Amino acid sequence: MARFFVDTLPAEGTAYTLTGENADHARVLRLRPGEAVTLCDGRGTDCPCTVAEGLTLTAGVARPCPAEAKAAVSVWMAFPKGDKAEHVIQKATELGAAELNFFPSRYCVSRPEGKALEKKLERWQKIARAAAEQSGRGVIPAIRAVGSYAVALAQALQRAVPILCYENEAQYSLRDALSELGSGPAQALTVSLMTGAEGGFSEDEIAQAQTAGMKICTLGPRILRCETAPLAALTAIMFALGEM
Repeated sequence: MARFFVDTLPAEGTAYTLTGENADHARVLRLRPGEAVTLCDGRGTDCPCTVAEGLTLTAGVARPCPAEAKAAVSVWMAFPKGDKAEHVIQKATELGAAELNFFPSRYCVSRPEGKALEKKLERWQKIARAAAEQSGRGVIPAIRAVGSYAVALAQALQRAVPILCYENEAQYSLRDALSELGSGPAQALTVSLMTGAEGGFSEDEIAQAQTAGMKICTLGPRILRCETAPLAALTAIMFALGEM
């Protein structure tokens, strides 16, 4: 079923005309009268609609989107090289991430700033929007960047369960960290998931994270690529939450 994100949902029984990029998308889909489509406000509410004629829809009763995760999982990823961030944004959106945040760390090769970073964020947000439409999400994850590792740590620690994945950790596992997901109502649970760039994290960065209160965990005996680690861990978290 076609899905379109809009600023404001129409009232039940009223007509709504698709415009802009949504209209372009609808023309490509060649929607026919009587077809069912969905409008979404991007904040978790869906409005089922029926195509009346052309780009004009008739609105049904708004309802909560059933595809949103019970808990908010924030992904924190050190800037990767090339287009790896685009892959992670697309797949993490499909998996149910609430937001994706990028930050510089010691071993980052890519450190976009200024206009270059603005352009990347604009493109990345469009990728998240398209992935949300394709996967039936009710929320478009926000794509952000912060200026330092310290700021990233401080903001990640605002979540109830702050996890940092580190390839040199040998004892404390992601399973151990996820054991805390069962404490308290899922609807109130928030999780931070932090991963490094191609070179991982430095020992100093890990020490800083431990002192701050992050849960440093291993993802197993195999070394995962920087674009694989956040997606593997996010999948495990969603499984632990009963989302799969």
